[in-house]
Amino acid sequence: MRAALASLVLALAVAPGLPAAEADTLMLAAEKAEAGQESAQALKLLQQADQLRPNDPRILQKIARQYSDLVVDQPDDEAKRRYAQTALDYAQRAVDLDPRNPVNVLSLAVCHGKLALYSDTRTKVRYSRLIREEAERALALDPNYAWAHHVLGRWHCEVASLGGTSKFFAGLLYGGLPDASLQEGIRQLRLATELEPSELNHFLELGCAYAAARQPELAKAQWAHGLAMPSRGKHDEPAKQRAREALARLD
Repeated sequence: MRAALASLVLALAVAPGLPAAEADTLMLAAEKAEAGQESAQALKLLQQADQLRPNDPRILQKIARQYSDLVVDQPDDEAKRRYAQTALDYAQRAVDLDPRNPVNVLSLAVCHGKLALYSDTRTKVRYSRLIREEAERALALDPNYAWAHHVLGRWHCEVASLGGTSKFFAGLLYGGLPDASLQEGIRQLRLATELEPSELNHFLELGCAYAAARQPELAKAQWAHGLAMPSRGKHDEPAKQRAREALARLD
């Protein structure tokens, strides 16, 4: 009887840790799936981890990323918008639970950027303001966060490259956009390359910024550097293809 009771006590003591340990195992498997560009499989594993350990901001942020990465794989704009919105919902939950984590905060900016692609003009303008605010919030939390510099740099380049007519109507009808400059975009993207020189997307985006600033030789140098780097992530090859097309237009 005493032995049975001891076994029961031991089981009860160990059991609470089992779901947490299993969640960690699932997260490791999800990371491997993500590295293999298997976003759908990574999402399934992370959803299982979420069931075992609900309200874990790290798991929620990773789920948000998978939904965001899966946007491009959806068959139509409505499905793409739905996945982008789901990604934003999970990202917001992660921020609510851990608002001082710069990765969580930047996830909001990325999700708003994805949603903007499938939104009306008024909503695009509102999301554009949020993207800048969230990237700057992430940098306030971690000034050396390369991807936050990347997102903010890309924001500056895209807004600064809008035509005068587009800016005029955005201001007239929807309250306008914050000031942006190609110079600031280039500065931010250069910081991203310096902070994370192993990430090819920083160099490819910096090439686009130089091209927009009519500095073709600098653009070509950055594109050449990025194109020579090995592709590892889901979005690397599409980014390289865009760079090749931009390079062909310069030539």
